[in-house]
Amino acid sequence: MLDFPKLDTGWRGGEPVLLVSVRAFACHMPPFRFPALRVHPRRATRWSMLLVLPALALLPLLWYRLSFTHARAARLRPIPRIVLWAWEEPEDLRFVNPRDTGIAFLAAAIRLQAGDTIIHPRFQPLRVPDAAKLVSVVRIEADSRAELSRSQMERSVAAIVETGSWPRVRAVQVDFDATLSQRNFYRNLLIELRRRLPPAVPISITALASWCLDDNWISALPIDEAVPMLFQMSAGRDQVVARLASGKDFRSPLCQDSLGISTDERWSTLPAGRRVYIFHTKPWDQKTELALLREVRQWR
Repeated sequence: MLDFPKLDTGWRGGEPVLLVSVRAFACHMPPFRFPALRVHPRRATRWSMLLVLPALALLPLLWYRLSFTHARAARLRPIPRIVLWAWEEPEDLRFVNPRDTGIAFLAAAIRLQAGDTIIHPRFQPLRVPDAAKLVSVVRIEADSRAELSRSQMERSVAAIVETGSWPRVRAVQVDFDATLSQRNFYRNLLIELRRRLPPAVPISITALASWCLDDNWISALPIDEAVPMLFQMSAGRDQVVARLASGKDFRSPLCQDSLGISTDERWSTLPAGRRVYIFHTKPWDQKTELALLREVRQWR
């Protein structure tokens, strides 16, 4: 999503904006003759440089933002706009239409305890269509005594990378409700994960709603998508409801392309045009899926 204003230079909402065109502005201006001014050539050159240099300094940053946005969109394109979360339960999802619905399945759970990294692979069976588009989800939990060491980070990354190599997996998703003291560990983990995954494999993370509002610490993370979790919210729920009801969006651009909802916490309306991840408190069945898809499409 790119929004280039006609006349602006600087930063807006964390995104660089640059003077693009004054033609549309100028064509509506009445003729005006400027009084003759005598300016010393050296001073004119100096003033020209002062005006041009800041704009030139923004060009590399603008090019980086454009390249990153394009690459992020390209990586996410294979993921359908509706995705069913399949957690640690026996799931038979062979009824899903792979053309419009993806499946994000819990592939492993990682527990960080003191200096240990305990990895629990998925034990429950998962049946999907042959052409299914899958997202492997890895849940991370860290207790208060976890060292969050380099070795724990490397073992966690290795486990996530392995799930990303499984058949039909198009993306990986990390589910970690990192506390303030755990954010540096999480940031380094995602940086290493991006380095070790193939460039075409997108990284998605689940995001607390507060991360997408005022606490925008995720903006510099090397990820392609942050999914705001709009269920099981405690603090901040009223703020999120009021903000979305008023037509406003999440502040972080990474949170503006997707949503995470649950079948037991219904929303009457939500922002349209998003990828929607849906969690079900019970094993999925075709009747529930079809009813929910009709409901979601009404406000899409």
